[in-house]
Amino acid sequence: MQILDDVCIGCGTCLIYCPSGAIGLENDVATINAESCVECGTCVRVRCCPTEAIHPSSLKGIPREIRSFFSDPAITHGQTSVPGRGTEEVKTNDVTGRYKKGCVGIGVEVGRPSLGAYMEDVEKITTPLASMGIRVESNNPLAHLLESRETGRIKEEYRRERVTSIIIEFTVPESRVEEVLLRLKDLFDEGETTFTLDLITHFDEAGNIPMWSRLVDLGYTPRPNAKINLGLGRPLAEERDRETPGGGLGK
Repeated sequence: MQILDDVCIGCGTCLIYCPSGAIGLENDVATINAESCVECGTCVRVRCCPTEAIHPSSLKGIPREIRSFFSDPAITHGQTSVPGRGTEEVKTNDVTGRYKKGCVGIGVEVGRPSLGAYMEDVEKITTPLASMGIRVESNNPLAHLLESRETGRIKEEYRRERVTSIIIEFTVPESRVEEVLLRLKDLFDEGETTFTLDLITHFDEAGNIPMWSRLVDLGYTPRPNAKINLGLGRPLAEERDRETPGGGLGK
């Protein structure tokens, strides 16, 4: 975003609307710190400026534009053609069958709520996971920013780009869940932003979440809220479960 200093009256109204704290006052004129701004567009959408001094950023192109892809819910991602943060994640799993029976889907949301994260913060998770043989989901937009899914390293030009949040998404066989979650716990403690852990699994035959007690034993505090797919999608998703039991690692 940018503020036209010849139009701004320095009222400071916009400061409270910036989720990343990038707007400040300097010599009675509002300014935006380009390094901190995640290009979420909030300051424009709320129409808070009485003189309409706030406008879309003049900073365009790669790598800057990935900030809006992962921060502005009104932007459509260039590679995935999905609005929001560019990924449908597990919301369509009943159709895609991305997370199959016998494996567990894991999502690590980096930077949310409101703190934000640099892409190099994301790399501190993806690189150790890659060394364990775990690959980022290829349909997640994060995969487009990696040198390779085998190394988990972020491309150099993106490392200092800042976003509202980004989701690291992958699958592991049930037999490796404890190993991976314990490693993530250590990585979270070492991180410099905030992390939210998402766990995606099937209900058991009794309608229970089988991972619940295991999470507690590992020192996590699961929340009772969830997004649930009812299995009303293509039957092929269920058929693929039977074809590749326990699959998903390295996908």
